[in-house]
Amino acid sequence: MKSLRSISWFGLVGACAALVHYVSAVVLEAHEWLSPAYANFVAFLIAFPVSYFGHRYLSFAGNVRSHLHALPRFLTVAIAGFTGNQILLLGLLQHSQLPFWIALGIVMLVIAIATFFSSKYWAFRHG
Repeated sequence: MKSLRSISWFGLVGACAALVHYVSAVVLEAHEWLSPAYANFVAFLIAFPVSYFGHRYLSFAGNVRSHLHALPRFLTVAIAGFTGNQILLLGLLQHSQLPFWIALGIVMLVIAIATFFSSKYWAFRHG
């Protein structure tokens, strides 16, 4: 039951952070304020606090690790996820005719799965 609740919160928090990231990136790119690469990076920075604090207090609420322990680990997971996101996104944009908003959506779904397991089994792992 506890694991199911964690997965549910992870999905909800992840969806909120992903929505913040996605909308921010699409708006920044659509108005040609930033290139796709920079729009994606700025959106990641905007969404990171939503993700960290949501997962810290909801998805992995039973965790007793301090911020000094969990934040660097979560940041490492997030940067790894973003790096994968950026590589996949730019590759997809270069090698397909997909518009930015569709390519970003596809990439974010793929990366979300990897981020869940990295967060659960490393960043917020008990013990």
